[in-house]
Amino acid sequence: METFPKIISVDDHTVEPAHVWRDRLPSRYADSGPRIVRAPLKEMTFMGGKFAPVMGAKGDEGPVGDWWVYEDLHRPLTRLDTAVGYDRDEIKLEIITYEQMRPGSFSVPDRLADMDVNHVQSALCFPTFPRFCGQTFTEAKDRELGLLGVRAYNDWMVEEWCGPEARGRLIPLTLVPLWDAELAAAEVRRNAARGVRAVAFSEIPPHLGLPSIHTDDWDPFLAACDETGTVIAMHIGSSSRMPSTSADAPPAVGSTITFANCCFSMVDWLMSGKFERFPGLRIMYAEGQIGWIPYVLERADVVWEENRAWGGVADKVHRPPSELFADHVYGCFFDDAFGLRNLDAIGVGNVLYETDYPHSDSTWPRSREVGEEQMGHLAPDVVDRIVRGNAIDLLGLTEDGLWAGA
Repeated sequence: METFPKIISVDDHTVEPAHVWRDRLPSRYADSGPRIVRAPLKEMTFMGGKFAPVMGAKGDEGPVGDWWVYEDLHRPLTRLDTAVGYDRDEIKLEIITYEQMRPGSFSVPDRLADMDVNHVQSALCFPTFPRFCGQTFTEAKDRELGLLGVRAYNDWMVEEWCGPEARGRLIPLTLVPLWDAELAAAEVRRNAARGVRAVAFSEIPPHLGLPSIHTDDWDPFLAACDETGTVIAMHIGSSSRMPSTSADAPPAVGSTITFANCCFSMVDWLMSGKFERFPGLRIMYAEGQIGWIPYVLERADVVWEENRAWGGVADKVHRPPSELFADHVYGCFFDDAFGLRNLDAIGVGNVLYETDYPHSDSTWPRSREVGEEQMGHLAPDVVDRIVRGNAIDLLGLTEDGLWAGA
């Protein structure tokens, strides 16, 4: 391509600096709120989709790294959190310190510089320590502290990560207290009042011990998103259960089928009736890729047409699922040549581009080149919509693709 549009990535990640909660929580939580401790690693495994690290005591043998400590949780920073800049064969499951990661992972000026290298104009970033939809706070014992932790993260996201230093190039994505839909609705409205248009949510809430979207439990939260134009962003793994086949399956198995939870989740939403109850609702699947979507829509339409009477959806889903998808659902990809060859079966207006910085799957610093290689058969106006136009419309950005704040 002679020119390639400046990228708006709808799925990057931030590694939270050590001060996020230390500076924002009341002093009485200094010993129980999230904080960084440097300690040795005793052991760490990642099998069958389950990540299991064990922190050693001071003086123990083993590699030393930085750990988030919160109540009884010990979560290390790992090379998989921030892998860009390393050769693929050097990226292993190992503990690291902040000094051993690329500064763009946690520093705004360095992030903007790395975005420049990658032809990226703007980026929406998912969390690391809170996990992809705030599961860390949902699982905590102290609900008061958990709520304060969610709000502290959101304040940091809006005021610092996406603050003046970012010059509108970083787009806020906030969390909600998933254990209480009314509190979640209030947090959506609090952040919408300062210009936030995206909130993280779980792809499959029952995996977290929460109600499914087929219940009415989430309606206060969904109503708030509908009323404020806040898109519900679901990242692969936001149910704390990555797809796998067996307890001894190597991580490569799960990495190949990461889209599976998105697939299951999308059918849930299409058959839930929520899009008809909340007509302004929009959802997006980060890092889910798009090549699987055409068949799932085809199958969903057949089931709706032939089996809706006994399938439990006749009274709440009154339009073909493919039509609901076109109006309400967005698939996000960073490397999916097959999906782009079948774009007509997905919908030009339902596809968003991403770079996944700084994770091991990231196309950084070649996101432009990958896009040029895979989108070369598409018309320039279609490429522009995929790479930036759809994101501008969905996230309420300026015409220049920047976040304008409140």
